[in-house]
Amino acid sequence: MEQRRFTGNNHWYHETQTSLSEQRAPLVPEAATIEDSFLLDLAQQVKGDLIPTLQQVQPALLASRDLYQILFPDELTTSLTHTLTLYDRLSSALTVAQVTGVQRLCNHYAVLLNPLPGPDSSRESNRRLTQITEYARQLASQPTLIDAAAVQHLDDVGLSAPDIVTLSQIIGFVSYQARVVAGIHALLALPVRWMPSVRVPADADPEVFSVAAEWQPSLPPLEMRYAATDQLEALTFCQPIAELEAGAWLFAHDGKTLYGWASLLQALSEIRHSPQVTLAAAVTARINGSAACFDRLALGELREALQVSIEQALALAHPQQQAVIQLAARLTRSPDRVNLAHVQPLKEAGLSTAEVFAIILGVANASLGNRLMQGLGSTAGRVNSAHQPAPYFIEEMLCQRSGVAKLGDHHRSVVAH
Repeated sequence: MEQRRFTGNNHWYHETQTSLSEQRAPLVPEAATIEDSFLLDLAQQVKGDLIPTLQQVQPALLASRDLYQILFPDELTTSLTHTLTLYDRLSSALTVAQVTGVQRLCNHYAVLLNPLPGPDSSRESNRRLTQITEYARQLASQPTLIDAAAVQHLDDVGLSAPDIVTLSQIIGFVSYQARVVAGIHALLALPVRWMPSVRVPADADPEVFSVAAEWQPSLPPLEMRYAATDQLEALTFCQPIAELEAGAWLFAHDGKTLYGWASLLQALSEIRHSPQVTLAAAVTARINGSAACFDRLALGELREALQVSIEQALALAHPQQQAVIQLAARLTRSPDRVNLAHVQPLKEAGLSTAEVFAIILGVANASLGNRLMQGLGSTAGRVNSAHQPAPYFIEEMLCQRSGVAKLGDHHRSVVAH
């Protein structure tokens, strides 16, 4: 056995140990030729009642594909304030995929990353990539590890506020994608690859949820005087979405991605508020330690039990709730190990395939939101949030920049996409 580095992969996290006499084919050889970059062509294998289920959520799947294209465009031009290269983005995505353990996703991002030229071999570039990779690994695996120091390390290696927001969006999105792919994988009863040596991080400490506190951003939010038209449009578009209210001006550092994320949340609006999906999202927030996301959810009698532990909630829940909690916990902690056996109890409890997939989407969506709220802010309060202009002034600024007369009072709540 010897250390071997494959052509095109010139960084430590692509190194593997392999025998010179044999080179194994990838687990998913078709990774290089997929047409659906979000579901990774799993939709082509769908059968039975999963077909109408995916048809019902087409708006969410389309929004997911659009968000993928925003984060991973075919061509990307960097600037002084947006320094993340396509290599930075895809290497971070691969790191997150490796953390989740979903092999199909790992193959996909590895294939995309392989032909790209990496950064130069200077100490500064190596340190920058190391910090980006470490932040991605920590936020993807155990969001409570991210604190003000972790964000400061990114600033120290030259990442701007827009860079850090975009990087966090990438980590959140791939965490979301991994759980959707793993969920469909389980519904199709496809075999899973279990890695016995992989350690699943512990759930967040219950003390995280013991004190109610307002979420505060860890970076200075976007100032209106510097906002571009696309950023103002994104801010206006996301105003009706409660999940984005606290952090919209911070997320607006990357206006296009904010718009894409808001579009996804809007597409998921019909399923996000069902009791089963709400419970599943709360389980995810509890495991990840996202107090800000947990506090928004209406949980009824299970709230206090969940704050203590998942096991405490299971002890008080009725059979259907137990099945929801168990699937949500498994999909949150180790998506690569989810299989049909974890889905079957929900069907036995009376839930349809569509309702089960809604729970999967709820966990995936919560995984995205938790990581953005924890990676870019804290309920402990790090940086005071800047004054956020009222919707009327955002709209007025948009009209001034576009040369359009100001809309009437009764139209001020909506700006056309």
